[in-house]
Amino acid sequence: MRYSRLRLSHKIALVVLFTAALVGATVLRTPSMTSEPAASPEDKAKEDLSRVEYPSLKNIKWHAHFVQPHQTLESLFGADWVLVARFNRIDRRHIYPGMTIKVPDNMADIRTYTPMPHFYEPAARHNKYILVDVTEQWLGAYAHGKLVFSAPAATGKETTETPTGMFQITARDLNHTSSLYKTANDEEQYPMDNALRFHIGDDNVSYWLHARDLPGRPASHGCIGLFDEEMQLRVFGTPLNPVLLDSQKLYAWAAGEDEYEDDPGEAEELEDGPTVEVRGNLPRYLARPPLQQSGNSIMAAGQ
Repeated sequence: MRYSRLRLSHKIALVVLFTAALVGATVLRTPSMTSEPAASPEDKAKEDLSRVEYPSLKNIKWHAHFVQPHQTLESLFGADWVLVARFNRIDRRHIYPGMTIKVPDNMADIRTYTPMPHFYEPAARHNKYILVDVTEQWLGAYAHGKLVFSAPAATGKETTETPTGMFQITARDLNHTSSLYKTANDEEQYPMDNALRFHIGDDNVSYWLHARDLPGRPASHGCIGLFDEEMQLRVFGTPLNPVLLDSQKLYAWAAGEDEYEDDPGEAEELEDGPTVEVRGNLPRYLARPPLQQSGNSIMAAGQ
């Protein structure tokens, strides 16, 4: 009996030693998740913004840049970071190591960049007219057909596309929040500052132009989002120095107190609001990166 107990204890010891060795080898052979920069495995195709095709870039030479650790738009481009952010339709909160962005070969080529026509004939008879181009992910504001200002926009993604057609601004809400969606941490309703309602669907779901994150591609549940870094700072704590405030500019122009009475800061119906035209289809995603990577950048120019 003494001999059998020794044999059993030896077996247990051997099993423990073997298991420890196997676990140790697995840990040693598994690479660190942060050892090298890489795109999100949950969204492989769309983290490379060089694969998002916009027709207006056809005649602008650009190269793709793979964002390295510790790189930001400011560190890469200095005061020109705003130009590159708009060129990519992306905000600073969504730039991170492992993604690829478009960079113009010559910054002068994008200082006045807009894919919107400088004069739009259908808007000529309108005091105020908003044109949203889904294919370009861009918005233009027109006064009697002349482009007053334009800005990147994030429209509905595939399966939750923004409705296209002719609409009208019928309500404003300076401090609107989503009744359907929450922030990523699920702590509060998603903010929709500077909201302008332009459509109510047959299912009674409302569609708004409003402040939101811009990740460089269609991303919403159907609304149309514009830059607003003050909203991002309030809700997400970044960026610390808000600069991009397009949603505030559009709200003041389309439904501000110069046009209507004092803003109550809550939902309010409007009469004779600007016309809104939404046109186009979602931008095309190329099956593979259009350029060949060499080092930190992709060397061939976009045409």
